[in-house]
Amino acid sequence: MKKLIALIFAALLFQSCGIYSFKGNNPPEGIRTISVPLFNDNSGFAESGLKEQFTELLKSKIISDNTLRLVDKTTADGVLICTINTVRDDALVISGNENVTKRKITIVVNVVFENLKKQKKIWDRNYENWGEYNSSTNSFSERQAGITLARDKITEDILNDIISNW
Repeated sequence: MKKLIALIFAALLFQSCGIYSFKGNNPPEGIRTISVPLFNDNSGFAESGLKEQFTELLKSKIISDNTLRLVDKTTADGVLICTINTVRDDALVISGNENVTKRKITIVVNVVFENLKKQKKIWDRNYENWGEYNSSTNSFSERQAGITLARDKITEDILNDIISNW
């Protein structure tokens, strides 16, 4: 009798361990396909191609992750409506002769995740992140490096939130 109880207890213990996982790849119920239309840009920041770069990077990360399938909005279960609200370029390090040697780009993106099948908002979140760059030269490629860092962090945060329904 004790062996039977121990066996049942062990079976229940191992069964409950299999239900929970730290992987996190658990999108909202009913969402297997997703659409990512072109980001909106309300920032007023004069950086050509910013919304296209954000859109393509997020799409690429969704495809690489392979939890959700990227499709057109007409056939998607869910849609991400993304808006770049703010882009700030601030001085970060000022040298002794009052020259700015390092700058910080901060980007804020609002994302609304909607379930198209149920016509219901899943969540509405703001994502803010930053990237630093050297400004000792007058090169815009340095600024682009800061933008790229911020963009990569934000799109990674968005992906993590859509695939992990925590």
